Amino acid sequence: MTPSTVDLLFLTFNCAKALINTSVLANHLEAAFGQNATDLPDIVVLSLQEVAPLSYAFIGDYFLRPYIERFDTAINQAASQYGLKHEVASLMSSTAERPTPQKRYELMKSKNVGYTAILLFAKDSNRIKDIREAEVGFGAADMGNKGAVGLRTTYDAGERGSAEMTFVATHLAAMEWNLPRRNANWASIMRCMTFGDPLPLLEKMRGGSPTSPESDGPGEGAGLLQGQQNQPETDALQKQLHDISLFKPTSHLFVGGDLNYRISTSSPPPNAAFPSLDVESDNYYPRFFELDQLTREKAAGRTLHGLTEAPVHFPPTYKYDVLETGSKDEDGMDPVPWKFAPHRYPSWTDRILYLDLPGWATSEQGSSMKVHAYDALPLMRTSDHRPVFLRIEAPILSLSDLTPTVEQLVTDTDPRVRLPTELDPEAWQRRLAARRRELLVGWSMFLWSTKEGACILATFLIASISGYWAYRSA
Repeated sequence: MTPSTVDLLFLTFNCAKALINTSVLANHLEAAFGQNATDLPDIVVLSLQEVAPLSYAFIGDYFLRPYIERFDTAINQAASQYGLKHEVASLMSSTAERPTPQKRYELMKSKNVGYTAILLFAKDSNRIKDIREAEVGFGAADMGNKGAVGLRTTYDAGERGSAEMTFVATHLAAMEWNLPRRNANWASIMRCMTFGDPLPLLEKMRGGSPTSPESDGPGEGAGLLQGQQNQPETDALQKQLHDISLFKPTSHLFVGGDLNYRISTSSPPPNAAFPSLDVESDNYYPRFFELDQLTREKAAGRTLHGLTEAPVHFPPTYKYDVLETGSKDEDGMDPVPWKFAPHRYPSWTDRILYLDLPGWATSEQGSSMKVHAYDALPLMRTSDHRPVFLRIEAPILSLSDLTPTVEQLVTDTDPRVRLPTELDPEAWQRRLAARRRELLVGWSMFLWSTKEGACILATFLIASISGYWAYRSA
């Protein structure tokens, strides 16, 4: 019997700090909903980079809301368009009235770390349980001009069971020559992104057991799930640490964003060969994918540890120059004219990866991660990146099916058994301090570099002068 699944669409998009055109994105999403699928997904997750100007992103809340609301509108418009087409088609031969648009998805959670945001939408909000958050900034002073934000939730399928799912949105270091920094950013995500503060657990381990992350014995990076004889308390604490990490054994994991991996470590010289979309060309773009840094670094074990990517059949997603024409297509039905920017090698910077089922769970008949589509959406005028989406079905398996066996605990190198790196016990405290710096920087930038801020400063100055003269005249 084929196991039940959760149908998921995960989309990543570098917004270039601009408000999106909701109708254009809705039309593109409608096409994505119908690609190799017959129904709307149960969950839609958006990974957004450069979601808004930096001052707005650092302050968040009210200032970020107009940017987030447009994605809510676009997703529901796309779902309504998709649903209405199918419903109307089934009613063509009947006298029933044409269905009216309705809201198909509810925004369950939105969270950002500076420029990077993650949005979780559900078709049935009652199925989403226990949403937890995690974040890390690896910009200047640990702030979120570059960073990652995560959500972990349980999808309740009723009698079919439930599936825990972890989603990570990230934006890694830019520039061709910055390959080591991108790998270091990913290492920061593995060390610092925890769905709970690891410090209390580590303090208990240090105080109650000779085995600690600072001892000569195996620490959490060596195998948090690996049992220790005559140390049941330490073993339980190690399991708790692994469960709050990125690689919780019983959770599906999806990572997407502007990962910024390129096809070269230097900028292109004049007259460099660029990927072409012409299948007859000697420079047809699939031939350039052999130079992809992400594929090479992952194979060498230096980034995206343990994660899987579906085959990439779409063109490079960055960097595009939008060409100006006499008229602009406001409905998003006509292709946007473009050329590749001459000062950057076109690259597959926008990617989505997932943690495939562990070997000990694949014996379940029919259980697998089923990829329906992995593709890029058309270029939008507001960005120099193309959005990328993954449509995938994740199986709903029991905890016992996903829990590693005793044999795996000893011998397996899967990150769900043995973390690739130790957890940082001070990550949460550093992130709180960085958040305070973000608010200070955000408000400073807003007051001194935006029209709204200038109005606030002018109003404050006028009120102060008026108050001073009123006091002097009294």
